[in-house]
Amino acid sequence: MNEPALALEQVVHTFAQGDSRLEVLRGASLAVMPGEMVALVGPSGAGKSTLLQVAGLLEPPQAGEVLINGEPCGGLDDTKRTLLRRSHLGFVYQSHHLLPEFSARENVMLPQMIAGVSKRDAGLRADELLDSVGLSARAHHRPGKMSGGEQQRVAIVRGLANDPAILLADEPTGNLDPETADGVFEQLQTLVREKKLAALVATHNMALAARMDRTLSLLHGQISPKT
Repeated sequence: MNEPALALEQVVHTFAQGDSRLEVLRGASLAVMPGEMVALVGPSGAGKSTLLQVAGLLEPPQAGEVLINGEPCGGLDDTKRTLLRRSHLGFVYQSHHLLPEFSARENVMLPQMIAGVSKRDAGLRADELLDSVGLSARAHHRPGKMSGGEQQRVAIVRGLANDPAILLADEPTGNLDPETADGVFEQLQTLVREKKLAALVATHNMALAARMDRTLSLLHGQISPKT
């Protein structure tokens, strides 16, 4: 049987709130297989972004475990978590967070070069990825000269630049109009299928959630299948 690319086991995560503690995740568990696109839904404030941060090794869980390809990672130190993020994880956010002073191509090159890839190879990879989402002609444009949908497509392929096994997306079409959001989602879905990524996508858009393989609901700090 195939092993999940990403698994959370009984994860607990809390925040200080004055003199008390706010328990956001209360034994949250999930698993995402390679090539699977899973929607994560829940009301605002339910903790979807917190769960993605823990799953993405940006914050360690206070209890429970995060497993990447079956290996426990929640207790690793900052340096080891950073190395795992670079090699195994890709991130896409609601706001594209592109660097405005760099072109689309340079934005896709930068995470590769940070990971030690040569400038030449990073450029070739950036060209390939931008072409895959129909942006070859826009490669040398800066974000300010691109539409919102174009910027978000750059953000998606930037998240794939280091060939991750897992993609974590937080409202990746949330800032786009419905027609643009639909097109961006189709391209994201195509890339997930082609590259056999394990994708966990937080969204409020139930129509998009319905197009994914499964939908999980986060409520009161726990995860259950959406019915």
